[in-house]
Amino acid sequence: MLIPVFIYFITFKYVPLLGSVIAFKDYNIFEGFLKSKWVGFQWFELMYSNPQYIRLIKNTLLISLYQIVFSFPAPIILACLLNEIRNMAFKRSVQTVLYLPHFLSWTLVYGLAYMMLSEQSGLVNDMFKGVGLPTFDFLQSPSAFRSVVVSAGIWKEMGWSTIIFLAALSGISPSLYEAAKMDGAGRWKQFQYVTFPGLLPAITILLLLKIGNVMDVGFEQVYIFLSPITFEVGEILDTYAYRLGIMNGQFSITTAIGLFKSVIGFVLLVGANKISKSTTGESLY
Repeated sequence: MLIPVFIYFITFKYVPLLGSVIAFKDYNIFEGFLKSKWVGFQWFELMYSNPQYIRLIKNTLLISLYQIVFSFPAPIILACLLNEIRNMAFKRSVQTVLYLPHFLSWTLVYGLAYMMLSEQSGLVNDMFKGVGLPTFDFLQSPSAFRSVVVSAGIWKEMGWSTIIFLAALSGISPSLYEAAKMDGAGRWKQFQYVTFPGLLPAITILLLLKIGNVMDVGFEQVYIFLSPITFEVGEILDTYAYRLGIMNGQFSITTAIGLFKSVIGFVLLVGANKISKSTTGESLY
């Protein structure tokens, strides 16, 4: 049963690593990555010396920080709220409704966001007009871009992400809650001393994985909302690599960007894992 899994990881995860050598060559698609000219760290030096990359890294880290601060806790809070619902039929109905956005493409999500936030015909701005308030172009405003992108991600993935935390909650022994009630603990105390400690291992592992992917903020999520007006605050490493690699054929520099992201993610993951292991006792290994 493990053979298909091994084949998948070897074919799509390990074999492509050989192509990372492109980051150190002036890659020519006709000569291949073995015969292309070796240029060493030329592309990395270009990244470090070009002020544009500072902006790209800043945008990537800021959006990733928004996701950690706002997107990561959202499914935890939702799972805890769903766990308090005692009517199982109603609970399942709510879960189903909350899962549905996960299956929508980002194109559809942007369409819904346009219907809600467009300055010309969006529902929110129509409400502003109705009460005499000035309209605001949420989708074309650089100051609102990151908030809109992260909020759309929360709406789309929050329900789906609760599955892991609901599974963790189901693993907490009911006897712990009964003992807490006998000791006089209310709902908040039960959450504080029973529910949250039961969720902590899952929270720690997922947070560590999120930190390890801090440079990956979601290409489709950002690209679909980008416009020439919001490029300055919204363009990230992934969208820039797409424009250079896919649209302009500069494969070496885009591979260098990908390798740079992987190294940063690995360092952050190892560091965060050590901190977590020394402070909470929870870690990935």
